[in-house]
Amino acid sequence: MNPRWSLKANRLPAAVRDALSLERGERVLAHATTRGGSYAAVTGTALYLPTADAGFHRLPWERIEHAQWKDGWLHVREVGEGGEHHVGLAEAGAVPEAVQERVTATIIFSQHGALPGGGGVRIVGRRSPGGGEPRWTFVFDSGLDPSDPGLRAQAEQLLENLRRQTGL
Repeated sequence: MNPRWSLKANRLPAAVRDALSLERGERVLAHATTRGGSYAAVTGTALYLPTADAGFHRLPWERIEHAQWKDGWLHVREVGEGGEHHVGLAEAGAVPEAVQERVTATIIFSQHGALPGGGGVRIVGRRSPGGGEPRWTFVFDSGLDPSDPGLRAQAEQLLENLRRQTGL
């Protein structure tokens, strides 16, 4: 763990820390003030982003498909149909680095496979920082309909073959 994360976490106001409703054993590793006057916080198991009602939305690391830091904004896309979040950070500190590291650490498998009917799918396996069974997601090539049951069946078959080969 990067030592400056824990140093930065010591300055998080107590009222904000209480509002995060951290799970047992969870601790803040990094935080940043947002342009709206709230906070974004990084823990070992999740990213906390401010909500419109002055609360926080908890995103477990394995539920984040992609995160990007660009032009003062943290852009986060959830796996599947979970949605996207765009948070302007007034002072980013170690948050972008910590987010990228934590999201990447959940990925245990990522491979692109060709589909029989043309095109392909990226199969990604993620595991929670606490361990447990992998959670598998499909990212279909552009132009393919992810809701097509035939494509999903083909992707499921690819996944089954890959799981047999890798033991995951």
